[in-house]
Amino acid sequence: MKHSPKKSSSRRIFIPVLLSVFFLSLASFKNDFFEIAKQIEIFTEMYKQLNMNYVDDTNPGELMESAIDGMLDDLDPYTRYWTEQEVERSKINRRGSYTGIGANVSTREDKVIIVEPWKDYPADKAGLKAGDEIIQIDDLKITDYKENAGDLLKGSPGSGIQLIYKRQGKEYQTSLKRAAVEVKAVPFYSMATEKIGYVVLSKFNEKASTETRRAIKELKSQGAEKIILDLRGNPGGLLSEAVNVSNLFIPKGKLITSTRSAVDKYNKTYLTKKEEEFEGMPIAVLINGRSASASEIVSGSIQDYDRGVIIGARSFGKGLVQRPKELSYGTQVKITISRYYTPSGRCIQALDYWNRDENNEAVRTKAKDYNAFATVTNKRTVFDGGGINPDIELASTAYSPVTTALLQENAIFDYATEYYYNHQHEDLLKFEFSDSDFNDFVKWVEDRGFDFETVTESAFAKAYQTAVEEELEDDIKATYSDMVKAINKAKKRDIKDKQPEIQSLLSDEIVKRYFYRDGLYKYQIENNPEIREAINVLSDSSRYNKILGYD
Repeated sequence: MKHSPKKSSSRRIFIPVLLSVFFLSLASFKNDFFEIAKQIEIFTEMYKQLNMNYVDDTNPGELMESAIDGMLDDLDPYTRYWTEQEVERSKINRRGSYTGIGANVSTREDKVIIVEPWKDYPADKAGLKAGDEIIQIDDLKITDYKENAGDLLKGSPGSGIQLIYKRQGKEYQTSLKRAAVEVKAVPFYSMATEKIGYVVLSKFNEKASTETRRAIKELKSQGAEKIILDLRGNPGGLLSEAVNVSNLFIPKGKLITSTRSAVDKYNKTYLTKKEEEFEGMPIAVLINGRSASASEIVSGSIQDYDRGVIIGARSFGKGLVQRPKELSYGTQVKITISRYYTPSGRCIQALDYWNRDENNEAVRTKAKDYNAFATVTNKRTVFDGGGINPDIELASTAYSPVTTALLQENAIFDYATEYYYNHQHEDLLKFEFSDSDFNDFVKWVEDRGFDFETVTESAFAKAYQTAVEEELEDDIKATYSDMVKAINKAKKRDIKDKQPEIQSLLSDEIVKRYFYRDGLYKYQIENNPEIREAINVLSDSSRYNKILGYD
């Protein structure tokens, strides 16, 4: 069989081009490989020479950890080295179960603090409360332990543990036995009204889609025709589970997210694989500044398909995907391998870790630099560059700089601890955190000497330091002092100006102390502004459809 001249010519051109691309790629790979091998050889020699010849004794492990940390510092904060313990912790987070005392704990400067004891688990039965500081576990004092002391609370089922803890300045002792702890992806669901169900999805572990499906089906059996899906504070998790949760509301064969990378094998598209379970069911999704990653994939896909109304505040803006890679001795490195994009084509990554400012800080994308995209179904305008922007924004959900600072300084948590020991509340329905209570909090913050640095303050401080170096201090000292006083006055005013968001966080933290997490969610259904707004929108079909562009 003879080939046409045209086809033969095409083949003669195509084959050399293909070979050229192959050899260029091979050459590029060899160059990279040589450079990597060269740098490893240099590093190995230097590491050996330091450990053998340095004037003082060195710790090889600590030196290597410092080297690894230094190498990763120039990348994004999600590319991390994991020790064996951290690898195990990651597995627990994915599985949603472990053996321990049944409490959320936080490590603060060599302190282990009980953040939240879970109802009917060992910590709760032993009388531990939020705010308790564990100072000794069995015979080990926390101040003498260099690793993550919180890991010592885990162990085999039924094993005993002795704790010494401090509460309100006094020391106490208790004994308890570890037990199997189930960390639910859906810790709470309930009817919000006769026809509207409410589901809290707190993390995307291996159980996320199964528990979400089960909760909605149960609520449907109780009469729910519409659903509020609460993703506030959900930090994310498994990408596959984000796709599966989205699939509950979005038909089979639809794009949920795509990933793009410099490495071809990580360029993937993720489509829904099953028929839509809750077809046509109106949905409102709640998000805030702590809704990240997988939460943003779900809220972004629901928004891009005009499938539901998003309510709250702009989400965190994490548009990066990580994958763990095995290393020696049970360790891993979790590497950012790609960026993900919503169905409309948005990358919602907020911080640019690759083009940093003069202080080597990641630069946040400015609103004026956001790019406009169109939703898939109704061509509504949505934007990239800074998380998922809700269809309805509420002040109570926002996280202003002063609120973020209060959270970082644990001011809200610590005030709630003091409040708990100075007030009695036995009836959830009668609980109210009043304006008078908020004013008491403001005074407490001032007496405590709480402070935070604004961007303006930081810029003035740097300018003043430059003036000192240039010997202009005497000329501007009085002016600088006046500016500092003005900024401090503005900061105090800022706390009161942000009362709605701060008061909402205080109410939640305090309710949890008295009535556990179930009580918190019940309280929120009746009092939380975002949930009340979701109920209002879902109860008004005309408004719901108009927001989504169906009218």
